[in-house]
Amino acid sequence: MDSISDQACIVGIGHTEYSKDSGRSELKLACEAIGAAIEDAGLSPADIDGITKYTMDNNDAVDISRSLGIPHLRFFSEVAYGGGGGPLGTILLAAMAVVTGQANAVVAFRAMNERSGRGTSRFGQASTAAGAAGTASYAAPYGLFSPAQMVALAAQRHMHLYGTESKHFAEIALACRHHANLNPDATMYGRPMTLEDHQNSRMISTPLRLLDCCLETDGGAAVIVTKADRAQDLRQPPVYIASGGLGGGPWNHRFMVRDIESPATEATIIAERLFPDAGITHADIDVLFIYDHFTPLVLMALEEFGFCKRGEGKDFVGGGRLRWPDGELPLNTSGGNLSEGYIHGMQNTIEAVRQLRGTARCQVADTKHAFVSAGNAVPTSAMILRGAR
Repeated sequence: MDSISDQACIVGIGHTEYSKDSGRSELKLACEAIGAAIEDAGLSPADIDGITKYTMDNNDAVDISRSLGIPHLRFFSEVAYGGGGGPLGTILLAAMAVVTGQANAVVAFRAMNERSGRGTSRFGQASTAAGAAGTASYAAPYGLFSPAQMVALAAQRHMHLYGTESKHFAEIALACRHHANLNPDATMYGRPMTLEDHQNSRMISTPLRLLDCCLETDGGAAVIVTKADRAQDLRQPPVYIASGGLGGGPWNHRFMVRDIESPATEATIIAERLFPDAGITHADIDVLFIYDHFTPLVLMALEEFGFCKRGEGKDFVGGGRLRWPDGELPLNTSGGNLSEGYIHGMQNTIEAVRQLRGTARCQVADTKHAFVSAGNAVPTSAMILRGAR
């Protein structure tokens, strides 16, 4: 089997509210989101026999199965690299499991109390240990601790090479906030943003301003994947996984400053196969879901996944192109990591499924294909979703 194209479908989606303090455990959040996805699909816990998760998720598959009444797991697995591998890698593992007969229905999920810190340690804080191990030993002594700092260095290089400016990064934040203000479930609902707001927000790590950075939220999100022939009999119209892949290399380490000049990146590696596997071109994509942990990396992802050439991202994102309803390629139509909630990007896939079902609040007309990618500052993942035919 050379490809899983159109052999697996997303048939259920579910999530909790996105908040600053959930008031409950990460296990409770996971079970709520998974339970909602099971209900959405018209299944029961007894129908689930597989679970995939991020390696950094604090929940255990057996604890989840016990709590939900799942009688038997035939498949469980994990994906590394947080926002890079996790958001889509877990779904692709689920797809491979059902296509190869390892399981019948697999849940991919993420649950976390990142904002309140209930069970989730804060990433990017200065270490209290006496030293730093591995790659961090070359960065930590000089104060390079957080993802924002690492992205800021790559963003400055992009600005130097191509004339990109802060206002170009702002276009991404503005698009996401625009969509969040049309989504009552979004954290930033009712809080509009202007270009002036963005430019006046405090500096986090030059050139990244506060409004270039994603939210920190508590919550859970989950999707259910099953084989395409079984999906036809379930409650919701199936959303097909047209193609998917993961990419990385020796130049691509999660604790290294991003190399934006390499001829091959984790995104270009995936893109070489992603579109041919789906049998479409970039022009066939109707709506974009790009992991928006920091605005500069969205702009770079557009370039490296082939939606525009390197250095052209600053022009590609302008003119309202990324905003629904008038933009030709709306981005993260529920608000994304920047303005809806940050569940390591799993909520972007949920919104992509809604778009292809025709049930999104910012519904793009005649949506047939959605492009979904994970964080491209580390080894990453991406997929193309296709609506029911």
